[in-house]
Amino acid sequence: MRYMATYDLMETARNTNQWLGATARAFGSYPATGLAPTPAFKMMAAWGEVMERSFARMVAKPDWNITCVVGEDGRDHTVSTVPVVTRAFGDLLKFDVHGRNPMPRKVLLVAPMSGHYATLLRSTVISLLPDCDVYITDWHNARDIPVSEGKFDVEDYTLYLADFMEELGSDLNVIAVCQPAPLTLAAAALLAEKNPEAQPATMTLIGGPIDPDAAATDVTDFGRRITMGQLEKVAVQRVGFNHVGAGRLVYPGLLQLSSFMSMNADRHGEAFFNQIVRVAKGEASDHDFHNKFYDEYLAVMDMTAEFYLSTVERIFKNLEIAQNRFVVDGHMVDIGKITDIAVKIVEGEKDDISAPGQCLAALDLLTGLPDSKKAAHLEPGAGHYGIFAGKSWRNNIRPLVLEFIDANTRPAPETAQGLRSV
Repeated sequence: MRYMATYDLMETARNTNQWLGATARAFGSYPATGLAPTPAFKMMAAWGEVMERSFARMVAKPDWNITCVVGEDGRDHTVSTVPVVTRAFGDLLKFDVHGRNPMPRKVLLVAPMSGHYATLLRSTVISLLPDCDVYITDWHNARDIPVSEGKFDVEDYTLYLADFMEELGSDLNVIAVCQPAPLTLAAAALLAEKNPEAQPATMTLIGGPIDPDAAATDVTDFGRRITMGQLEKVAVQRVGFNHVGAGRLVYPGLLQLSSFMSMNADRHGEAFFNQIVRVAKGEASDHDFHNKFYDEYLAVMDMTAEFYLSTVERIFKNLEIAQNRFVVDGHMVDIGKITDIAVKIVEGEKDDISAPGQCLAALDLLTGLPDSKKAAHLEPGAGHYGIFAGKSWRNNIRPLVLEFIDANTRPAPETAQGLRSV
């Protein structure tokens, strides 16, 4: 599978389906078809519209579309994204609220690198902006990164997080969502050992696989069944010549999307059929629920092959975080070195991606942290998405997280030292 031709073949299929959708939409909308006493042409145009939009979204990076936030003064303050730290594989972004004084809460959202862009956390950002200064990790599409930039695996990811935390200071409150939870824990432990003055005040881990063996899911079962050789053979491809990262080994976003969709194929198929009917009846809109959800869900990015493979091997198979033997840049990270970071665990009762117990395992690893700085919350009836962006997050979890931050706040540091200089 590790051929550019394979990568380009997938992109060709995507491009062809987008073109077929555009053609069907144009043909079905031809004025003369209005003379035919059949709904077939409307259905054809509707199918084409949904098809064209869906396949076009797969290669588009979504915009944040966060234009303003209401301040304490009751006025709308415009919002812009400003890079604080720029790196080859990901940036640290700030949501700059113009005309607003610095907020007492400073939050870093650690976005997953699992096929979707950081914009998947848009609603999470929107919910936090009125009460916090919000920063986020904005990971880049691997196919847009030249091979000359080198590798990017779980160790590099951890060092990026440690650097970002250092940049923001010890009054920082970190919220890691899903996949980055174990690596965020490792980055905090690295800071606690090498530069304790730069470690964040609080860390909230939401639905992450700290110990994948704590509770079985389809994801963990897959990780146990497949060998690393099989995984490399079926998942890894080389980026084609049409992209800046030509020749880079990646786990392609389109391949990831096919895996996402296959997990709930019936539900997705029904959703698209219903949307086609709504478009044909004239009941759909550009920002209806279907388009709002799938515009984000279908927008996928490639991740470096070494990051994907090292995640599966070291986090899921070898359980290096779960067994506290994770090594970063030749240094054994000891999670027990965390003694002054308040840690809260959030899980969803019906989470089928990271089941209850997987994230909770972090508290047992924090042997140096007093119980007074540990907290956990299991949200009844909540699935994976709901615990960070859905109704459960808005109504129940967000207020609890803000209360936890306030209870463990830390004053802003006057000076900061860099991890690289230690």
